[in-house]
Amino acid sequence: MKGHNFIVYHVVTRKEMKLGQIIDFNQNQYNTLYHFFFEGDLFNSNGEDFFQILHRHHTKEGLNLNPEDADVAIKYAGKTIRAIREMIVEMVRLQEYPEYPSRLSCLYAAKTYEEALKWKELFAFYKRKVLQIVKLKVSGNCFEGDGNVLPKEDGAPFSKKFEQAREYWKGNVHNELPELLINRRIEVVEIVDEF
Repeated sequence: MKGHNFIVYHVVTRKEMKLGQIIDFNQNQYNTLYHFFFEGDLFNSNGEDFFQILHRHHTKEGLNLNPEDADVAIKYAGKTIRAIREMIVEMVRLQEYPEYPSRLSCLYAAKTYEEALKWKELFAFYKRKVLQIVKLKVSGNCFEGDGNVLPKEDGAPFSKKFEQAREYWKGNVHNELPELLINRRIEVVEIVDEF
């Protein structure tokens, strides 16, 4: 959908929304996905980052990390593989589907209340606190993708990740994990649920 007014549902997880609130995603505004994956540092209590930890702990016998350093390493690896995924998906979008909303500058939504409830369950499974489900009026663009075909968080070659990104941008075919990317002018028209 492009340039239409339509109604969707959004699962609110970070900061409560207010009735009548306007969100306007322009080309220079990033969402929380962007801020989570591309900003912020991970350090241990000595101020060391992942690479400094690896350098300090690397021996002929291998790596022997204390729990704090291992935690920094695991968090860094997880954040980095997700950031790589999002950069690959964004590169494919910019090259092949520039009219679609960016995953890094949009709000994620569901077409129906029932789909929003499925996302709420998924967030609960991952221990992500859900604050509200809201109904939104969108005057902008929309893309429906299947989150299950996004590049996987694994060590596969980048060429395979680019193939997976192209599959994602073909749109939601299998309807396994539908996610709606919306941008431009978004208005909260109803607070459906508060938790």
